[in-house]
Amino acid sequence: MTTQLAPPAAPAAPRHEGGAVPAFGGSSLLTQIRVLTGRSLRAMVTDPGIVLFGLIQPVVILFVLTQVFSRMGMPPHFPGGVSYLDYVLPAVLVDNAAQSAMQSGVGLVEDQKNGMVARLRSMPVHPGALLAARSLVGLVRSAVQIVVIMALAMTVLGYSPNGGAAELALSAGLTLFISFSLGWAFIAAGAWLRRAEPLQNLALIVIFPLMFASSAYVPVEDLPAWLGAVASVNPLTYAIDATRALALDVPGLDHAVPAVVICAVIAVTGMAAAVRGFRRPP
Repeated sequence: MTTQLAPPAAPAAPRHEGGAVPAFGGSSLLTQIRVLTGRSLRAMVTDPGIVLFGLIQPVVILFVLTQVFSRMGMPPHFPGGVSYLDYVLPAVLVDNAAQSAMQSGVGLVEDQKNGMVARLRSMPVHPGALLAARSLVGLVRSAVQIVVIMALAMTVLGYSPNGGAAELALSAGLTLFISFSLGWAFIAAGAWLRRAEPLQNLALIVIFPLMFASSAYVPVEDLPAWLGAVASVNPLTYAIDATRALALDVPGLDHAVPAVVICAVIAVTGMAAAVRGFRRPP
């Protein structure tokens, strides 16, 4: 007579104090963000073209604007003692921050297409980990591009802002915060659209008009009346004026608080919309 052995019992699920079964397993959220951020940063380092190609547009704009418009007479309300290069560089940096932010959304769309998101959905990975990682990678890319653009402007074009090193660093920090907030807006758009082409078209439709309908290239007072009215309520005007005031030591620092508040609202709204869009089933 043979004896039937019972199959081994399955290991009990880990329990917290009080006997409750945790609803979420795996590593901590910070560990997941760190691992996913490192993955994307390594891909960026092994393919430096990602950063270099992102520099082409702002560098071309900077050279074209400074070489064409610097030869023309300055408008009546142009700040005294400031060259056109000094005036326009903060705007170019903000434009670069917006373009870098758009790439954060494109990166999320690529992860959705190459199967990365599908694999993560089958693991105990927090939905916000990949989104936060994309945001941090975009912030690093924007920081590298800001340093390169400023170095080129100083060494090749003679950029010499009136503000000191601390003010210039604060200006760069505010530009990074702008990139961070816009990055979440485009990550949210990528989570909902899930296609790169509509996302890039959306960026073109939004960023391009807002840049020209602001104080980016001409003082608001020198714009046509209707365009000046638009520029006076344009969030990018506050952002550009604040970064310009810090770098050049010119009036406009009172726009720093509204710029920070607007960016914070965009970031928080973008985070909530991104998580909600990312949770949708494929």
